[in-house]
Amino acid sequence: MTRRKDGTLSPPLSRRRFLEAISLFAAVPALVPMVPGTARLLAQAATASRRLRITGMEVIVVRATARTTWLNVRLTTNQGLTGLGGASLGRRTELPELTPFFSLVREESPFRIEQYRQRGWTRAASGDRVQATAFSAIEQAQWDLAGKALGAPVSDLFGGRLRDELPVYANINRATADRMPGGFAANARAAVADGFAAIKAAPFDGFPALTQSPAEVAQAVDLGIACVAAMREAVGPDVAIKIDAHSNFDVPLSIEVARRLEPQDLSWYEEPIPPERVTETKQIHDAVVQPMAGGEFLFGMEGFGPLCQQRAVDVVMPDVKHCGGLAEARRIAAVADLYGVAVSPHNPSGPVATAASVQLCASMSNFDILEYQWGEVGWRGDLLEPPERFDRGQIQVTAEPGFGVELNDAVAREHA
Repeated sequence: MTRRKDGTLSPPLSRRRFLEAISLFAAVPALVPMVPGTARLLAQAATASRRLRITGMEVIVVRATARTTWLNVRLTTNQGLTGLGGASLGRRTELPELTPFFSLVREESPFRIEQYRQRGWTRAASGDRVQATAFSAIEQAQWDLAGKALGAPVSDLFGGRLRDELPVYANINRATADRMPGGFAANARAAVADGFAAIKAAPFDGFPALTQSPAEVAQAVDLGIACVAAMREAVGPDVAIKIDAHSNFDVPLSIEVARRLEPQDLSWYEEPIPPERVTETKQIHDAVVQPMAGGEFLFGMEGFGPLCQQRAVDVVMPDVKHCGGLAEARRIAAVADLYGVAVSPHNPSGPVATAASVQLCASMSNFDILEYQWGEVGWRGDLLEPPERFDRGQIQVTAEPGFGVELNDAVAREHA
């Protein structure tokens, strides 16, 4: 028993209350002993879990551009706390699949994250990306709520941050309307002028089907390679260039393109074929000199495990919006670490998913670099309070509770 400030004695933490408290960390049980102040956090969780309940859900649609819509989930509680999650999926402006997943957490403590995962996992792991995204959004918002209830950043709940700022690369692809070499070069130069030391583009988008005439395929290859060469010339030798091939090739063409791109010294070569084709991805990996990355839409450890076990890629790219959420991303990172594979979360996302990803990456030992969707809209950073800001291609890791941000409703309404 412990003595309260008023001199009275508090009852000991019962086994039931202890188990309720520890459930906050159940998704990553091996990390519990490493959490600074674990006993204090458990005591706070035991107290909070008796009264804090999730009571409502809002879906906030923010239309950034004709190509980009940010779907955000906000869970509300009986005590006024709110938690955010990112649910963007292409250009969708509705996600009715959120409703059945929300029913699994309604009137539950936000600390019961593992309970939610167990209840929703079969549906989320069905192979339907929409279901996976809806499931992941609710899970993110639970972590944000848990951190806020405890007064701790989510990175502390994952063992504590290892870094105070994160390197970020600028994905210039959606901002590049001019798909010729000059258009890619101009945006590459502009992103570097903004302070980014690494950029990514997908100059093979719109690639013809491989059943088209050889001449048409060859012309598309030549154009994509010319775009990469133009970017390298624009930014110089010291900026990392990453190329996403968006699974447009087969194995022979993947190897041919990679070899022709060798003079451009790529930082990585991403998904020339679908990453589910693990054996063929491994074949490409072993035949090229560039590091390979992939896995942006894979789900769960089951999806990422074969890539890691076969060392078919050098970097895996779980996306907190699609991979099963933050707890599952941690599990994926642990599997990757076992096989010497780095983690760079896929994040061509809005500010909410980026804030969640920052907390994930801050405590990850095998973290590489975080993706940022550069150049789409000038008001992007102001969608959050405090605003999202980058400095010298880095983003600061907040020490504020949860993800450390709230949605700026006025900006959201302006772009609904």
